[in-house]
Amino acid sequence: MFLESISLINFKNFSDKSFSFDQRINCLVGNNGVGKTNVLDAIYYLSHTKGYFNAVASQNIKHQEDFFVLDGMFKKDDRPEHIHCSLKKGHKKVVKRNGKEYEKLSDHFGLIPLVIISPSDTNLISEGSELRRKFMDMIISMNDRAYFHDLIHYNKTISQRNSLLKYFASNFTFDSDNLEIYDEQLTLFGERIFEKRKSFIKEFTPIFNKRYSHIIEKSSTEAVKEEVTFSYKTQLEHSDFRTLLKQHLEKDRVLHYSSAGIHKDDLLFQINEHPVKKIGSQGQQKSFLIALKLAQFDFITKKSRMKPILLLDDIFDKLDDQRVGQLLHLVNDDSFGQLFITDTHDKRTEALIKETGQSYKMFGL
Repeated sequence: MFLESISLINFKNFSDKSFSFDQRINCLVGNNGVGKTNVLDAIYYLSHTKGYFNAVASQNIKHQEDFFVLDGMFKKDDRPEHIHCSLKKGHKKVVKRNGKEYEKLSDHFGLIPLVIISPSDTNLISEGSELRRKFMDMIISMNDRAYFHDLIHYNKTISQRNSLLKYFASNFTFDSDNLEIYDEQLTLFGERIFEKRKSFIKEFTPIFNKRYSHIIEKSSTEAVKEEVTFSYKTQLEHSDFRTLLKQHLEKDRVLHYSSAGIHKDDLLFQINEHPVKKIGSQGQQKSFLIALKLAQFDFITKKSRMKPILLLDDIFDKLDDQRVGQLLHLVNDDSFGQLFITDTHDKRTEALIKETGQSYKMFGL
């Protein structure tokens, strides 16, 4: 699968711009602020029906305009796939596949597999558990529609339960029977989600460990000292879901929200049994994140039997030469498909890309 071409109208800083891409490597070069990352975000949008860098859809519309349009022509399994995304202020987002509008945007999810590696990924380490849960859920959902729908239903039920708890608080009342209705649904959806998350961690961990080892294999001193772990933290580890809800009932009543469940799960990133966030050097954190994203690529490839599009945003300025070299070495084989790279230095980029021996195109912005 690959992206043949894309057109952007009133998307971020672009008024009207089109690109025709190479099937293997595409390099977008230019000074900071010219829109290199915005092109990658447009590609991501066509895959996920939302931006990677800004969750507020209307903020992707060019300043002083009232709409944007994205059109992408993909080739998947030797068949054309025309994906159209548009948004007008005050209207709902429109996503079409081959001219037919989706009734639900969620039906598009998973059609165009894609992985992005960006400097903003450091948030996976530095920020709270929500981002790490979303990372895990996105990977699982990409090829498990039942999990995706269970997740939607679970989140909706949690929201309804929280609203009921707030209603009880504001009216100085409490009805455990009404709450039990939501608890039954949470137990049903939550336990299924929990089991699939456990299975995912079991399958994903060795893939991640392999990728991390490859990235640092030339740094012999680090390789000897580093023992990285990727593990799953959940309240359900020592309790079933229904019991957990009962144990936290009084706490929920006081706090006015649901304090227990799989919506509190987290992923633990550690080096030598300590959090990467606290003891990891910048280089170690970057290596960890790249391994995480390449493992995501490998996992999706394994499940979908299709190579995702890989977007590498600003990696040359954010990584040292050794890690960039390692990354390009890793993607320079048949296990990877189409690749997009942004950089500020055209000569440096082209020199490094030529070493891969792959076909490529350079785009100056």
